[in-house]
Amino acid sequence: MPATNKIILKSGDDKLSLKLFVTGASPNSAKAISNLKDICEKYFENQYELEIIDVYQQPIKASEEQIIALPMLLKFLPPPIKRFIGDLSDTKKVLKGLGINS
Repeated sequence: MPATNKIILKSGDDKLSLKLFVTGASPNSAKAISNLKDICEKYFENQYELEIIDVYQQPIKASEEQIIALPMLLKFLPPPIKRFIGDLSDTKKVLKGLGINS
């Protein structure tokens, strides 16, 4: 029987709470969205909430979160808050940054 890749969050943790800030339909933004969705579905199925924010359409949200580079992913839950910059193509680095060793 093959091993599962799913990550089970500890019972006291809420769902993984993520916000991805992007710049419209740029190639880097599209790649970051695709990569993050793939990671979330593969490792956190039904255990995550993802909000994708286009800074061109919602500049106030970007300002409130002090977004300085794009694309940028913010992980709010479980704590601590973490920031990731780039297209999120290195799955191992993303998982490690989320506190998970794959």
